[in-house]
Amino acid sequence: MASIDREHSALSALDDAHVWLNSDPLTADGLRGRVVLVDIWTYSCVNWLRTLPYVRAWHERYGEQGLVVVGAHAPEFGFEHDLDNVRRAARELDVGYPVVLDNDFAIWRSFRNRYWPALYLVDREGSVRFHHFGEGSYEEIEGAIQLLLGVDEETVDVAADGLAEAADWDTLESPETYVGSVRGERRSNEAADRLALNHWTLVGDWSLGEEAAVLAKPGGSIAYRFKARDLNLVVAPPAAGAPVGFAVRLDGRPPGDDHGVDVDPAGEGAVSEPRMHQLVRNRQAAERTFEITFRDPGVRAYVFTFG
Repeated sequence: MASIDREHSALSALDDAHVWLNSDPLTADGLRGRVVLVDIWTYSCVNWLRTLPYVRAWHERYGEQGLVVVGAHAPEFGFEHDLDNVRRAARELDVGYPVVLDNDFAIWRSFRNRYWPALYLVDREGSVRFHHFGEGSYEEIEGAIQLLLGVDEETVDVAADGLAEAADWDTLESPETYVGSVRGERRSNEAADRLALNHWTLVGDWSLGEEAAVLAKPGGSIAYRFKARDLNLVVAPPAAGAPVGFAVRLDGRPPGDDHGVDVDPAGEGAVSEPRMHQLVRNRQAAERTFEITFRDPGVRAYVFTFG
């Protein structure tokens, strides 16, 4: 959803933010006279990951024409509050524009925001002139940027692939599915090969926390019956940080050419940092049974997403 409107400036919330990456602290007064794109994000969010190539391209194209991109990182999960995790994610994902940590959600509240990701355009006088929630509408967003900058040129040509490739909406039939006790749903007691579509099950010794399922003993697994091109899982290593190996199976077999970027054709991979892992990229979307087995205890599984 996108709209153009005129609201009171919310950039003053930046004045009280003290932790910045890629930049000295920015202030509302210091940004006056510039067009500001505020991108509210959290690094494990697949919807934000698919917008990143466009935000990065606008930063690179329009920076010298008066645009300042500010990424306000508002964490969804506990591990996303950690500065080192955010710093590593920004480096690995090539987020080169200024990033401010919004762990207390002050910037989020100043925009009366409710979504990840969310984009707000603030004009040279400090008024919010445009907002957009979620993915898509990239030409419309860039048109609004150009309008506020007073430029008229071809829009950027963005190649989005890998983690950033847009979802295959025509074949996607599986919804975002949380694993923790607070938002978990459609959990089943059936065996993996008997799951109904969009149901999932835990096998082995797991405990359910509010945010995540935590594996207590080696060899535990999670199975999910899904229909989508991509299957992703936000998962974290044990608190001690030691990597944990895993094996992925599709319909009981190694994924082969249908493996995601974080697993090889034999289905082998490892969790070494807390983030979203792309585990399946089907050549043709079809209803399939996914299963991941972890070799060591302590891993934390948060949410399945699909594309």
